Amino acid sequence: MMPAGYATKGGYDIEAGVNGGLYPGMMESPQMRWAFIRKVYIIVFIQLFICTAVSVAMYFTPAVKTFMKTPQGLIALICLVILTFILSLVMGCVSNKHPWNYLFLFLFTVAMAGMVGVICVYKKGMPIMIAAGLTALIFVALTLYTFWAASRGSDFSFLGPFLICALLVLTVFGFMRVFIPMGNTGQLIYGCIGALVFSGFIIYDTDNLIKRFSYDEYIAAAACLFSDIINLFIAILNILEGAD
Repeated sequence: MMPAGYATKGGYDIEAGVNGGLYPGMMESPQMRWAFIRKVYIIVFIQLFICTAVSVAMYFTPAVKTFMKTPQGLIALICLVILTFILSLVMGCVSNKHPWNYLFLFLFTVAMAGMVGVICVYKKGMPIMIAAGLTALIFVALTLYTFWAASRGSDFSFLGPFLICALLVLTVFGFMRVFIPMGNTGQLIYGCIGALVFSGFIIYDTDNLIKRFSYDEYIAAAACLFSDIINLFIAILNILEGAD
């Protein structure tokens, strides 16, 4: 009797990939790596569910919309961004320490959900739905591509330094937009750069999920992918707003 999740077709293990592994030269057990991958994606989907629930609740609460249009609302958004950044740093230190890793992952998820909810409050409903659909489509497409490319020997670890540099440029550009209004053109450019950068991060982190994350780093892996998805969603929202 075959264990759960073990599918074969004509004696070929579908989950194991090419030549019995997810990528050429794989030395670990494909079944153990697939179990790790499934665990990470389950956590990511739970995070996305929480984020969606919180964002929808905030969007349809009139009091939240009224508050966010005040100076105090802007301060609250800035505090959420800072809190999210602090929680991500703390989570990096406790990602392998149970149960603190789950606690800080939950806090990080709620903080990110609050930040997304605040951003959505300023937007219209249709662009939000379009951005969510495009984000899901791009994430699934890039994930499938990365698994396919990895099974044929491609390695995306070289993207790391380029993505860090691109993220720094994006951050500087974001601060510039706070002090130097750039209009819809600046919004569009910022969104396009962000979408490219975080699409690259999805490929990079998925490749790490397949090859480099250890079995104890499921919290770190889930947090990386969740952050990539949320940031891609925000970038696409910026594109839609800039193109409007």
